[in-house]
Amino acid sequence: MELNSQPVRTGPLLAILSGAPFVASLDLFVVNVAFGDIAKSFPGHSLGEFSWILNGYAIVYAALLIPLGRWADRIGPKRAFIAGLALFTLASAACAFSPSLWMLVAFRIVQAIGAAALTPASLGLLINALPAAKRQSGVRIWAAAGAAAAAFGPVVGGILVEASWHWVFLINLPIGIALLYFAVRLVPDVAEKDPDAGIDLVGAALLIFGIGALALALVQGPDWGWTDPRIIVAFALAAITLITFWWSNSRHAAPLIAPDLLKVRTFTWSNITAILFSATFAAGLLANIMWLQEVWGYSALRTGLAVAPGPMMVPLFAIAGGALTRKYSAGRVAALGSAFWAVGTLLVLLSVGTTPNYAVELLPGWIIAGIGVGLALPTILSQATADLPAARSATGSAVVSMSRQIGTVLGVSVLIAVLGAAVDYETFRQAWWIIFAIALVSAVASLGMTPAPPSLTPGDTPSGVIVSEKR
Repeated sequence: MELNSQPVRTGPLLAILSGAPFVASLDLFVVNVAFGDIAKSFPGHSLGEFSWILNGYAIVYAALLIPLGRWADRIGPKRAFIAGLALFTLASAACAFSPSLWMLVAFRIVQAIGAAALTPASLGLLINALPAAKRQSGVRIWAAAGAAAAAFGPVVGGILVEASWHWVFLINLPIGIALLYFAVRLVPDVAEKDPDAGIDLVGAALLIFGIGALALALVQGPDWGWTDPRIIVAFALAAITLITFWWSNSRHAAPLIAPDLLKVRTFTWSNITAILFSATFAAGLLANIMWLQEVWGYSALRTGLAVAPGPMMVPLFAIAGGALTRKYSAGRVAALGSAFWAVGTLLVLLSVGTTPNYAVELLPGWIIAGIGVGLALPTILSQATADLPAARSATGSAVVSMSRQIGTVLGVSVLIAVLGAAVDYETFRQAWWIIFAIALVSAVASLGMTPAPPSLTPGDTPSGVIVSEKR
């Protein structure tokens, strides 16, 4: 296959277009491990305030993923990919040299804007550049980059933090510059621009404000008091803004979430499950990292090595989950994964004590939980678009990715609200019980991802409803 008189070199193309989202995903897991060391550099702030290092990134990434995907359609995906990667790289350098906590949070938000631009653009370039015979395997490799980031992130973060937490961000510079160089030279500009692609910036702003206000109320509630007028106002603003977003979204010509997609059972329940499972996963991962560092006194490197066995289960059982979906429904496989995560969490909370005994008290439950992530998360993400027409799959993928980030924000916020200022044995047990409960709800919600038996005669399709041709 040739484009613009230049042969497409599949290997380098996959490395570049999967490498950039891999770095953006890796940054999330690396920062989790660096959380404690960053806190030591900026004394005088509460745990809730530090949570914005994670939440600020996730909120902005979630809200801008779809608008910047449409912006990429307008200006061309190669230009959007390069712009997003350059912004992410520059913001990483700014994060490393931030003189205060709130400057770091601000530059993390800029990082999120870059990540939200490069992610959909990289997938669009990949789909358009690869020959049809290699397209499906290429997309699988692109999607697997996130699982690989989860496996490598804790260890890489631990190694970097041993030198300084600043290296968590500085490492992105040489990688980003190399990817930019090869992207300009080797990635073909193959997709046509769509100057009519709509961008719902008002909807994105409402979503950022609404989720941000909700997160603010949850994380600051323990510090300010749940009856403090500021907390009440934050909850009220979150409710009003999110209701306004839903009203605006249903009337916009190019909405963030197309209302007709929500009529597809598998898509709707996959997004509900994505929020729930991402919330329990994000809270569980951060809780275990904080337990190792704050209660057991592990260093960042030792924490990274201790956390790694769980994420290393993810790629292995993602493959197993794919095999299981050929025999069982995707809903049952995702429910099984959520149940494994719940059981692993329960085993950890019933086993751990304040005296470190990693191999007996934390490792067994953490491996079981990692198996659950491998079975559940890829199944949830892939099932979201299973019953959508090919023309809507990219939008469907962006929406479920947005749901995943919203779940991450809610999970981290709830964890911080539960832990508050008292990071001790009893508060961790309370947090793990909540994580366990959310995992069980996720398992039940997963069952809704299985398509309902067809009740129509062949050829009948209700107006506005997308019905899968094969199920």
